[in-house]
Amino acid sequence: MLDRLRRWQAERFETRHPLPEAEWREARNRLPLLAALTDTEAERLGWRAWRLLHTKRVSLHPELAENTPFDPSARLALAAQACLLTLGWEEEEHRDAFANVHEILILPEAFQRRVADMDEAGVVHEYVDERAGETSSQGPVVVSFPDLMESGDFTGFNVLIHELAHKLDLGNSLDVDGFPPLPREIDAKEWYRVFMGVWEDLQSRLTRGEPTPIDDYAATHPGECFAVCCEHFFTAPDVLEHAYPELYALLGRYFRQNPQARLPTPGSTRPTPAPPERH
Repeated sequence: MLDRLRRWQAERFETRHPLPEAEWREARNRLPLLAALTDTEAERLGWRAWRLLHTKRVSLHPELAENTPFDPSARLALAAQACLLTLGWEEEEHRDAFANVHEILILPEAFQRRVADMDEAGVVHEYVDERAGETSSQGPVVVSFPDLMESGDFTGFNVLIHELAHKLDLGNSLDVDGFPPLPREIDAKEWYRVFMGVWEDLQSRLTRGEPTPIDDYAATHPGECFAVCCEHFFTAPDVLEHAYPELYALLGRYFRQNPQARLPTPGSTRPTPAPPERH
């Protein structure tokens, strides 16, 4: 009965709010990440993005709203990047995963937060952290406009995917820990073992003064490791697969997607850019 009701609701929505095809084509043309989708994937993602725009708030800071055009194509492009994470999941899984997403707020610039961290010796260190985005359990997804404009290609950086990965992570706790709710087919011990292997490799490389194969921001916290790996999975899948093939395969099972198949030049590798600090 519940499935029938949801199908009826979906059909009713599609009848009352038809997907603006021209705007969706324009959104796909703007971003390589969306242009690379198959027609089947694009149709599924377009409808999910369109529904997200009708069920969640997308807000521009007043300063930004005054002089920044944010047309329907831009809104669809934003929503589609968010929904890309759950593209391989069933509709109910997608809806449940984003139940804690209520608003996406876009700020004019990167912003600062005063942070207090305690080290292993118990000493508290306070510093000012500049961020491209942030979120919390029930809070809005906040991203800076310049970093949003830098997202959408295959360079390994995507502030929306990063922050929405945190929202997935927060699906079973009040803080990010790199351990989101897992499907039945993925064992928690396997998840921990694979991610711990990546974490330890990153830490070892930094200790030795060596470059890391993915953004070293992943080494700052287990939750950031998950979010950065999600960014690379979708926007630099060849880099992630080359560096950590077992992790790439695990995320492929988790997201039920294979982004490598979408690369404009499959198998090519690119240097990972150094984006601003994220949270």
